[in-house]
Amino acid sequence: MGLAALVLAGAGAAWYGLAPRDPLATGVAECRAAKATTERLKPLARGEVAAVGVSSAPKPPPVIAFTGPDEKPMSLADFKGKTILVNLWATWCVPCREEMPALDKLQAELGGPDFQVVAINVDTRNREKPKAWLKENGIANLAYHADPEGKLLQVLQKSGHVVGLPTTFVVDASGCEIALLKGPAEWASPDAVAFVKAALNRS
Repeated sequence: MGLAALVLAGAGAAWYGLAPRDPLATGVAECRAAKATTERLKPLARGEVAAVGVSSAPKPPPVIAFTGPDEKPMSLADFKGKTILVNLWATWCVPCREEMPALDKLQAELGGPDFQVVAINVDTRNREKPKAWLKENGIANLAYHADPEGKLLQVLQKSGHVVGLPTTFVVDASGCEIALLKGPAEWASPDAVAFVKAALNRS
């Protein structure tokens, strides 16, 4: 009886060692160090950014693909080593259009080697319209990223990130998602700037 139990325990241990690890659990473990950042951020989710949800268990964001300024394929992994504020927008979305100037100012103020606003346009009809809109409205500091096929939205709707537009999430330099906002915010406000500076650990 005891021998049988030992054999079973050994087999169980061997199976556990061979079985694939839960990728979600693995991702959360890899992002454990990001907890210090989220603890800094929680008290700063107030005022103009009070609706931002700061993650209690940071994890890698969903894998999404889009095109960069040169129209070549990109993913969020291309920004590893830099904290990014990812914003999904469309020209047909009124609150998206209203917050673009603030995102442009945020990039102008804080953008650099350690931070970038990654605004991804999700218009699927006229591919030139978003670029023209940005130019007409003086949005000059944001690099143009797009998903004209609409695949990115499908992925983020399934993951629960997107219920409407705009949607914004923050990914730290190690590639861990630390905050999510479903809806608009005044991203150039002192509250937002303080929030992003805390994410960057800038004084």
